[in-house]
Amino acid sequence: MEAKVYNNKGAANGSVKLPEKVFGVRWNGDLVSQTLNSMRSSQRAGTADAKGRGDVRGGGRKPWKQKGTGRARHGSTRSPIWVGGGAAHGPKSEKDYDRKVNKKARNKTLFTLLSAKFKDGEILFIDDIQMNDIKTKNAVDTLKNLSKIEGYSKLTYKKGNRALIFTPAKSDKTIKSFRNLNTVSVEETRNMDPLTVAQYKYIIVSNPEESIKILSARS
Repeated sequence: MEAKVYNNKGAANGSVKLPEKVFGVRWNGDLVSQTLNSMRSSQRAGTADAKGRGDVRGGGRKPWKQKGTGRARHGSTRSPIWVGGGAAHGPKSEKDYDRKVNKKARNKTLFTLLSAKFKDGEILFIDDIQMNDIKTKNAVDTLKNLSKIEGYSKLTYKKGNRALIFTPAKSDKTIKSFRNLNTVSVEETRNMDPLTVAQYKYIIVSNPEESIKILSARS
């Protein structure tokens, strides 16, 4: 497998060999769904808490006698069907939403998503996207240049998660240059995870040879 490599001006600048085990994995919808749902669940704070009828203050006295009033029988004014009563089956803060995802399953899901995006033409390989200065204008100009490549015209759209840029090494100048663009995010390749990849339309891989080495080591 091979893919074209471009420079930050949007011009073709060679090619790179892609490992089948990373970019040629067959689609497995069940695995992807299970992994992403588990990761989303683990991100829940679990801070929502509702008071049940035993937690609400008051309601100790029976509102009226059991029989003879013509009204329905009630034992407390803090029943869930009363205004001011406790919640029925409400959320509790002690509930743990964390769900374990095995390392192999997480990596396989990542490679499955990367393979699907590569097949759909949503992964772009750039020889180097590092910024020499901290300037948002330079980041915008880079995206405009890359949007001229066939199939990537939506890179410059101002709504939604447009592009997730991965670099083999951390670069503060690059991160800060793209920081003001709310449609783009910059991460290190070693921190690539399936949930983040699934949230963005395009994946831009900088310095593909080094990035692919990092990814291949996870297989």
